[in-house]
Amino acid sequence: MGKAIYLLTALKADRKGVTALEYGVIAAVLVVAVATAVGTFGDYVSTFLTGLGGKIDTAITGTPPS
Repeated sequence: MGKAIYLLTALKADRKGVTALEYGVIAAVLVVAVATAVGTFGDYVSTFLTGLGGKIDTAITGTPPS
């Protein structure tokens, strides 16, 4: 009986599982935030980078891309 009480007392004091759960929740919230941002701003970023690539091509070659 003493070993069972010792085991239960040790499990009660162990906070590793709670900390891991908290980090899991934080990671899930970050994934949702990044997915929302990519869904919202993805087209704008793609258009910006395409235009930037064209300007770089023009600066390097001296002629705009076709």
